Amino acid sequence: MLNKSGLTRRRFLRDAGATGVAAAAFPMIAKAQQPPIALRLHGAWSAKDIFHEYALDFAKKINEMSGARLRVEVLPAGAVVKAQDLLDAVHKGVIDGCHAVPAIWHARDASFSLFGAGPALGMDANGFLAWMRYGGGMELFTDLIYRQANLNVVPFFTGPMPAQPLGWFKNAVASSARFKGLKVQASGLVAEMFREMGARVESAADNDIAAALKGGQLDAAEFNNASSSRWLELSDVAKICMLQSYHRASESFVVLLNRRKYDALPADLQAVVRHAADAASADMSWKALHRYPDDQAWMRDKQGVSFQKTPVEVLRAQMNAWMTVAARQTKHNPFFERVWRSQQVWAKRTVGWLQENVADSAVAYDFWFGQRRK
Repeated sequence: MLNKSGLTRRRFLRDAGATGVAAAAFPMIAKAQQPPIALRLHGAWSAKDIFHEYALDFAKKINEMSGARLRVEVLPAGAVVKAQDLLDAVHKGVIDGCHAVPAIWHARDASFSLFGAGPALGMDANGFLAWMRYGGGMELFTDLIYRQANLNVVPFFTGPMPAQPLGWFKNAVASSARFKGLKVQASGLVAEMFREMGARVESAADNDIAAALKGGQLDAAEFNNASSSRWLELSDVAKICMLQSYHRASESFVVLLNRRKYDALPADLQAVVRHAADAASADMSWKALHRYPDDQAWMRDKQGVSFQKTPVEVLRAQMNAWMTVAARQTKHNPFFERVWRSQQVWAKRTVGWLQENVADSAVAYDFWFGQRRK
C-alpha cells in the first residue's frame, strides 16, 4: 500500500535500515577536549590578608565565567618574587600576572602613585575608577606603562577601597603639630606628604609593623582597613586608631597580565578577564562593607581600641602638604603633571555634582539609629 508520498512501508524500513548501516560505518568523531589555559597570578599580599582573598575572588570569577577553559592560580606575596619586583616579573614572563596596587612601583616613576594613592581631590575610590574608565585615566596609565616604561603588560583596574584611616597611634592626634618628629610608617607619595607635615618617615614590611610599634622604632603606622589591621595585630600594640584621612582616599587594585600571554587568549576569554575585573569590583565593595565594620567593632569591644575622628585641622594640613608635594613633582615630571591635571578636571566636575545631589547620610542615620559615635 502506498502512502501519500508514494513510499511503501516495506521500502521505508529497507531504506532506513540501509541508512543505519551506513551511519554505523562512519562513527561520530569526538572533538578532543582542550586542557584549560593556566595563568599564575602573583599577589602582593600575605595569604592571611583579606587582600589575598580579594585576589582569590577575582580568580574564581574568571575560572567560573570561562567554563573552566581558564584556570587562574593565585600565589601569595613572596612566592616567586618580592612585591616591588612584580612589575618586571610580569613584563619578562616570569609570572603570568600580578594583583597589586600601582603605588608599589613609586620608585620607578612617582606617576604610578597618582593611580590611587595621590593627592586627595574629594574623590573616593569609585570616583577614581570612574575617571579611569571615562575620564581618560586608563589611557594615561597605558601611556605610562607602554611609552614611558616600555612594559609588556596589560592592566585591569578593580576593587575600589574605602578611604584609609589616618593610622594607628599610641596617643590621640589632636592637631597637626602632633606629627612634628613623629616616626611614621609610610611609602611613596604618602611618605612625602607626611614629611611635609614634619614626620620622620620609616619603612617597615607589613609583618614587621606591629613589632616596630611595640619596640618604639615606630610611633604610628598607616594601614588600609580594619580586617588587615586586625590580622597584623596592630590593635594589640596601638590602642588609638584615627579614622578618616586624605592620604589614601581613592585607592584600588591593579591586575597586570603579561601582554603575550593575554594576546594569545581567544577573544571571548579576553572578554572574560575584562568583565571579571568589573564583577570583582562590585563584589569587593560589598564584601568590604560586610567585613570591615565587624572587625572594627571587635577591636573596639574586645580589645579596647579607641576609634577617633581625625580633626579637620589635620585634614587641612594634609591638603597643604599635598599641594607642596604635587608642585614639586610636576616641576620635574611632565607626565605626572598630565595625570594630575586630568584628575583635577574630573574631580571638579563629578565631586561637585555628588555634593549637590547626594543627601548627607548622617541625617538619616541619626534619625533612625540615634546619634553616631563622635
